[in-house]
Amino acid sequence: MEYCLTTSRLTKTYGRFQALKDLNMHVPKGAIYGFVGKNGAGKTTLIRIICGLQNPTGGSYQLYGVDQNQKEIVSIRRRMGAVVETPSIYLNMTAEENLKEQYRILGMPDFSGINDLLELVGLAGTGKKKVKNFSLGMRQRMGIAISLAGNPDFLVLDEPVNGLDPQGIVEMRELILKLNRERQITVLISSHILDELSRLATHYGFIDQGTLVKELSAKELEQACQKSVCLTVSSAKAACQVLDRKKLEYQVKSESELEIYGKISVTDLTLALHEAGCDILSLREREESLENYYINLVGGESHA
Repeated sequence: MEYCLTTSRLTKTYGRFQALKDLNMHVPKGAIYGFVGKNGAGKTTLIRIICGLQNPTGGSYQLYGVDQNQKEIVSIRRRMGAVVETPSIYLNMTAEENLKEQYRILGMPDFSGINDLLELVGLAGTGKKKVKNFSLGMRQRMGIAISLAGNPDFLVLDEPVNGLDPQGIVEMRELILKLNRERQITVLISSHILDELSRLATHYGFIDQGTLVKELSAKELEQACQKSVCLTVSSAKAACQVLDRKKLEYQVKSESELEIYGKISVTDLTLALHEAGCDILSLREREESLENYYINLVGGESHA
């Protein structure tokens, strides 16, 4: 598998405080990678390091297989676009003027792509309106437009939906999906808003106190959070025989309790158990949310 970003035992300390501790991370090319963690867990520190804004204390990272200490890292980093913490925009300029300024900074004298870029992020109709009069969602999309000016294929977004209203969140989600699916841009999104990430991410990395505690794909996470039916019966042994015949996946919790995974027909199961002389004493559905999965993973009580 090809990776846009890998880290190996990456560490960052500020005095006695360790912001990152031996962090090992892998962002596959073409992924939307949800970087999940509480505020202060180390997400922004990692992003600032890979963007070249800070140096690690120990360990290393690679962008497209190029090590941080190689000369080529400077040119490779041009393949990245990033919005770190807050968008870097000029409030007294229009959207078009902001992009022209970014083009100049990047040494791109041809402004022909600006209109297409504004159209892409949904800001084509802003005309002479100054950015200071934009909504928060518009400013976030302006920041993404600036990060896309150099035509990157790896986009890094630090809490892109933080503070947005529901409409702004939907617009940001649609933009990220469009960039990934239509332009094949790999996206790394740091966030603690887990419900929104679950609508986007193809891969996840869970960070806690500077350490990456788990990496997995969306499919693996779905299996970990799959729906189940918790069943209390008169005889787990008799129930197991029925479930085996129906080729259902299950786990025995006790002599009277089982947990059945996947989709089942409650009516069919009830009749089959009755025919086997097994009574259902109670039945309840359970589905672990991404939020609960994360909280159970890190042993915390809050993800905020």
